[in-house]
Amino acid sequence: MLVLSEPASFDYLQNVLQFIDCDVHVPESPDHLQRLVKRFADRSTSVFLSGQLPDRDRSAYLSAINACETRPALIQVQEKNGDEILVSGDVLGTLRLPCHYEAIAGLLHKAQVYDESQRHGEAPRRPLELFRSLSGNGRATRGINKMIEQVADSEATVLILGESGTGKEVVARKLHYHSKRRGRPFVPVNCGAIPGDLLESELFGHEKGAFTGAITARQGRFELAEGGTLFLDEIGDMSMHMQVKLLRVLQERTFERVGSNRTIHCNVRIIAATHRNLEQSIKEDLFREDLYYRLNVFPIEVPPLRERVEDIPVLVNDLILRIEHEKRGSVRLTPAAVTALTHYRWPGNVRELANLIERLAILFPYGVVDVADLPEKFRAGIPVSVPEISDDDVLPVVSTHGDQPNTVSSMPRLPAEGIDLKVHLANMEQSLIRQALEEANGVVAHAAKKLKMRRTTLVEKLRKYGLQRGQELTGL
Repeated sequence: MLVLSEPASFDYLQNVLQFIDCDVHVPESPDHLQRLVKRFADRSTSVFLSGQLPDRDRSAYLSAINACETRPALIQVQEKNGDEILVSGDVLGTLRLPCHYEAIAGLLHKAQVYDESQRHGEAPRRPLELFRSLSGNGRATRGINKMIEQVADSEATVLILGESGTGKEVVARKLHYHSKRRGRPFVPVNCGAIPGDLLESELFGHEKGAFTGAITARQGRFELAEGGTLFLDEIGDMSMHMQVKLLRVLQERTFERVGSNRTIHCNVRIIAATHRNLEQSIKEDLFREDLYYRLNVFPIEVPPLRERVEDIPVLVNDLILRIEHEKRGSVRLTPAAVTALTHYRWPGNVRELANLIERLAILFPYGVVDVADLPEKFRAGIPVSVPEISDDDVLPVVSTHGDQPNTVSSMPRLPAEGIDLKVHLANMEQSLIRQALEEANGVVAHAAKKLKMRRTTLVEKLRKYGLQRGQELTGL
């Protein structure tokens, strides 16, 4: 929809938009604009609003736009060079006339992504993934989820090992969520964030007057977690003094508040986690060996993100869905940008990826992020063969598949140095076969079904590429 002040601007934009197969409408009034938005509610709608309209007219149109049940994308237009842009409100971008086609195409695509995000908010959502750090179908992720299923319903103490940011608390919450204790509290404690002299009171509580500042009695985390799960994060940072007290609770299931002689019985499941090598800490006399064996009944090691790069595309989509669910905007990444992320080392693991996606959603609201838009450190490890998309590419199309978050689909790009197509296609075929076999747990018939081919054809291709069902197959 065009709401402009200059006839020449209208003619120019109408010709360009019609050329790229857009339906152009001119609302005669703010009320007419609302009727048009309602009429085309099933289509992506954008309003090009001039900043040079009289104040009263501009305010009336802005009010009408904001009052729409499904708010259309708003693009402000600067019709004359040097004129001040006066449009206020939530705009997707500015179009300065005269302009290049790429500028219009880019804004229209941002509007398309914005419209899609709005529709996600209206449509019934699939349940938001509670454990997004464990999203993915890679071998490592499937292994962790399998172990969680095996131990969740037991009362065994679990020790979760892994680097910072890998999602150790997510594993703990998932264990609690799938256990018999799910209806009772899940209480996390970061043992490394609480000074040693305060940790005892934090865990076991205290009585009034037990120490300076204890003006009232207070329950500790063990009491708060009664009947549920107590998650002791960064337990490797706990002092030796506190380790002794914790060991006693694990052995006897009793404790006393600070300043009290009354014994309290507890019924909690203990899940502990650390990024430290506890066996090395034992050798250095920093961790008690008897406590280690009490905690290490069922260890689960969470691999760093760099060892599960096949999960990155799924994680990116889940993180974008989370941003949309919280109504903090949206963003899309091109396939080339996602591929670039798989070549980064991720020292901050999933937490670093989540921070990046949130940053991109702020920098490119409802936009499309390509390789060149990523911060430099995320582009450093990109192979030469990963092409970037230039500004004069054809407008990409947002693909929708069910209720899954969408990524931007684009045609494959030919590298500037050329490509051996036969080798490239063979490598792609091998990769897809490996993925299909991995997802089918090595069952050729099931893998063939996923690849939409006959079993005998797949067997021939396995022989051709020297692949075997029983060998370790890794996905992309």
